[in-house]
Amino acid sequence: MSAVPGPPPTTRLTIRHTTVHDPLARPLLEELTHEYSTRYEKPVDLSQEYPAEEFAPPGGAFLLLLEDGSPVAGGAYRRYDAHTAELKRIWTHSAHRRRGLARRVLDALEREAAGRGCTRVFLTTGPRQPEAKGLYLAAGYRPLFDLSAAPESIGPLPFEKHLEIPQP
Repeated sequence: MSAVPGPPPTTRLTIRHTTVHDPLARPLLEELTHEYSTRYEKPVDLSQEYPAEEFAPPGGAFLLLLEDGSPVAGGAYRRYDAHTAELKRIWTHSAHRRRGLARRVLDALEREAAGRGCTRVFLTTGPRQPEAKGLYLAAGYRPLFDLSAAPESIGPLPFEKHLEIPQP
């Protein structure tokens, strides 16, 4: 007589507020760097793009989504102007895609930014990242470009979304 399989093991997802220097972030940032370099056929060095302190409180945040303590997704924001947060580095580890994890990170970043007084979120994504474009459109972001144009003819694809400040 064989054992009847039980329900699949449950996993626990948690958000960790951290820094770009957290060792848990390293594998995901390395994978993101490799993916950008491959998609755009040129070397990318995310460590040189923005100073790490721009993604730290009070003007920014860097979040990891952990599944049972292991990083599976992440993202960050920095202040763009007095009322706007600019989202950066939203990614999901390649082994964990198509599970809605990037959307969870996006939602957490929006809540965090709104909680710090931001009323608008701005971001750009690359023209060779249709998955990201789809995510932002599905999450209610307004494209600041012509959706009917060929993405490669535009360059970085800008989006915005207005946020509601949480009431005390």
